[in-house]
Amino acid sequence: MNIAIDYGNSSAKVGLFSGRELVEHRIFSEAAALKAFLQNFSGEYLIISSVSMDAEEVSSWARNIDTRFILNPSLPLPIANRYATPETLGVDRIAGVCGAQSVFPDSPCLVIDCGTCITFDILDATGSFLGGAISPGLRMRFRAVHTFTKQLPLIEPANGEVPLIGDSTASCISSGVVHGVVAEIDGIVAQYQARFPDLKVILTGGDARFFENRLKASIFAVPELVLSGLNSILIHNARS
Repeated sequence: MNIAIDYGNSSAKVGLFSGRELVEHRIFSEAAALKAFLQNFSGEYLIISSVSMDAEEVSSWARNIDTRFILNPSLPLPIANRYATPETLGVDRIAGVCGAQSVFPDSPCLVIDCGTCITFDILDATGSFLGGAISPGLRMRFRAVHTFTKQLPLIEPANGEVPLIGDSTASCISSGVVHGVVAEIDGIVAQYQARFPDLKVILTGGDARFFENRLKASIFAVPELVLSGLNSILIHNARS
C-alpha cells in the first residue's frame, strides 16, 4: 500500500493507493490527527508534498513505512520539467501535471487547478511540462472587491445559479466575479486549444465544482488529481 500526502494551507489530503488505484481518501484539518494516523499506519512507500508544514517532520511521524519521498525540485519526475525556475515551482502544480500525464499519457494536457489561486499548467504530447499561468482564485476576488473598497460587502460564492444581470449589490458582485472567472477560463482554454490539437482539459481543486458545469469547453473533472500525481511520482522513484 502506498500513501500520498498533499499538505496544503488549511488541511492535509491523504490518498491510499494500491498500485495506481486510489483505494481511500481522507482529509485532516489538524496536524495532531494526521500524526496519530501516520504513527499507526503500516505501508511500503510514502510521498509528501507540503506548502505549509515541514515535510521532514511529517515524514518522521510515519514510523512503520519503509521508504519515504519528499517532493522537491531535486526529486526525479515521470515527466520532463522545462520550467525556467524549477526551484520556484509549486509542488502542487508539478504533482498536478504528473497526475494528468498518468491519466492521458500520450496527449497534451491543460491542468486547471481552482484553489486559492487558479493555475493553468500545460503538458505537451511528449510529456514535457512547459509552464502556464497563475491568476487570483474565486474567494480571493471576492475578498479583493470588499477589501479595496469602502462600502462593498464580502460575498461568499453561491452554489446555485448566478444570474448574469445582478439586481442587487450582492448579486452584481457574484455575477461579476463568477462570470468573469468563467469567461477568463473559457478564453484561456480556447487559446491553448488553438495551439495544442487534441488537448485534454482537466479541472481540479477545491473550487472546481463552481465551474465544471459553467464552462463551454469539454473538460474532465478529476478531484484528486494532485494525489494521483504524487502517487505517479512515488512509483517512478520506487522503480529507480
